[in-house]
Amino acid sequence: MTDSVSAPARSEAPVDGSGEARSHNTGLWGLAVGSIGVVYGDIGTSPLYALREAMVAASGEHGVPDRATVLGVVSLILWALFIIVTLKYVVILLRADNNGEGGTLTLMALASRAVGRISKAAGIVALLGIVSAALFYGDAVITPALSVLSAVEGIDIATPAFHAYVVPLTVVILVALFAVQSRGTASVAALFGPIMVIWFVAIAIPGLTWIAADPGVLWALNPFYGVNFLAHHGMVGLYTLGAVFLAVTGAEALYADLGHFGRGPIQVAWLAVVLPSLAVNYLGQGALVFARPEAIENPFFLLYPDWALIPMVVLATAATVIASQAVITGAYSLSSQAIQLGLLPRLEVRHTSAQRSGQIYMPRVNALLLVGVLLLVALFRSSSALASAYGIAVTGTMVVTCTMAFIVVWRMWRWSPLAAAALIVPFLLIDLTFLSANMLKVIEGGWVPLALGGVVMLVMYTWRRGSRILFEKTRKLETPLDDLVRILEKKPPQRVPGTAVFLTSDPKSAPTALMHSLKHYKVLHEKNVILSVETVHTPRVEADKRVRIEPVGSTFMRVLLRFGYMESPNVPRALAIARKLGWQFDIMSTSFFLSRRALRPAPHSGMPRWQDRLFITLARSANDATDYFQIPTDRVVEVGTQVTV
Repeated sequence: MTDSVSAPARSEAPVDGSGEARSHNTGLWGLAVGSIGVVYGDIGTSPLYALREAMVAASGEHGVPDRATVLGVVSLILWALFIIVTLKYVVILLRADNNGEGGTLTLMALASRAVGRISKAAGIVALLGIVSAALFYGDAVITPALSVLSAVEGIDIATPAFHAYVVPLTVVILVALFAVQSRGTASVAALFGPIMVIWFVAIAIPGLTWIAADPGVLWALNPFYGVNFLAHHGMVGLYTLGAVFLAVTGAEALYADLGHFGRGPIQVAWLAVVLPSLAVNYLGQGALVFARPEAIENPFFLLYPDWALIPMVVLATAATVIASQAVITGAYSLSSQAIQLGLLPRLEVRHTSAQRSGQIYMPRVNALLLVGVLLLVALFRSSSALASAYGIAVTGTMVVTCTMAFIVVWRMWRWSPLAAAALIVPFLLIDLTFLSANMLKVIEGGWVPLALGGVVMLVMYTWRRGSRILFEKTRKLETPLDDLVRILEKKPPQRVPGTAVFLTSDPKSAPTALMHSLKHYKVLHEKNVILSVETVHTPRVEADKRVRIEPVGSTFMRVLLRFGYMESPNVPRALAIARKLGWQFDIMSTSFFLSRRALRPAPHSGMPRWQDRLFITLARSANDATDYFQIPTDRVVEVGTQVTV
């Protein structure tokens, strides 16, 4: 593990770009079309399975739904879209931005800033952020498996002879999808918006046709039918509610991708295109089940005539690949944010676009996601079975989002606690109801996202706790920098030309690399810089606020570099800004000194022995600090040291 700087974050967030997209000369509708491709892929493909699973839950696996049941289920889906997506996310949460950025970890940053230095509250907010991030990874593994499986299963309707090829074809598509991630999404993303627009038109047209055949389905717009269904069906109603929630999975993407397109385009896309298309399709599926109750087996694909089935399977597969692409790149961005917030060790981050900093690729995250997705496909083998595993991760994330939103509305928007509660608590109660409904599916498959989230939570908690213990332990052993500088100026060692930059997480103490350099080489450079990097709770830092310089004696100075949690730290580029502040930085006459720590478990570390070993394993897997901070390798000197934790 390299002793460099604390990286105490980037979301669940950017999926296909950054806030820079808004600076391009792109009109509102152009950005709205782009948001349809990136933001709405997941929720836009929910009609493939949501109403089918809800109908099966409401009427039993082999039951035939009556008219009241159909109206109740469709009503619940429509009002879930209106209350959760439209009101909670589109109207309210999109306003809780951090310099234009959104997402769960962004909300955590806002909530952390809101509670300030109240240690207990800050710890709770950090825990909430860890929980929401961990649950997102569960969603990121399930979404590609469920979406692609549900699309490929359309082949069964067109020709049952191909049933045996559904799983192998799904595996081939998923492997191909993950294999092309290293090439970047820029060229593919240009097609996302138009394809998804075609998709929404294609799902709306047959919906309108079936509504025209039986306009009585429009009674589902009345919330009475949904409430009446829940009131008269007890546990069956609650179980059905868990399936209904499948219609709103992907709603978190609205908030997560705020920085890519801006509030206006996302709202316009939802209200003008996505919501009407989804509502019409669900109503059309309801009208189909009115006429042909046996269509419950796959009401989405049975909306279409036989000649349109194969084209719709192809289009559905393309749409589900887009939905999967969004959540995969979202996992990259969330991982990058988590690294910056100090929740994960440094991992390799490759930038795949020269224009958009948010387009990144993380090889290890990609490999782990692929393994998880393929295991789920092999384990469940059908979208109906896998649907039971879906929902818990998303509802859990929504509950956490509501909790942190209350803190932001109360402390940052300066609402009274009662007013903040009046706004947020109704949504929280709805989310808790959906979470309770989804918890009924734990045995059937809901344990999968909980297990995945639990593993990620353990990793994040261990890394955060171990890093803090290590920091406190090494801090006790280090010499105050001011005292050391006074000693060196009274009895200066031999000087050598050039500048030495010592990276450290504690600028008040003499870095270990400096102490070892003096001990072994007994020389000191003409100029010495104690460099630390700080990640702030804003997405980006303006250039004039990037660098802060503080002289320490005549030959030493402290330099603080500040980066936003959406940025990738580039130390040489940031130091070039220091020229304006009087330091004539020259990379060719500068040497960077880093301390590489070899960690060993201590008898009494503050953590159980197994957690010590997990932390050490994570530290050894961390990406090299030289690469992470983008420092030229030929300008780096590493000094080894052994530390017990």
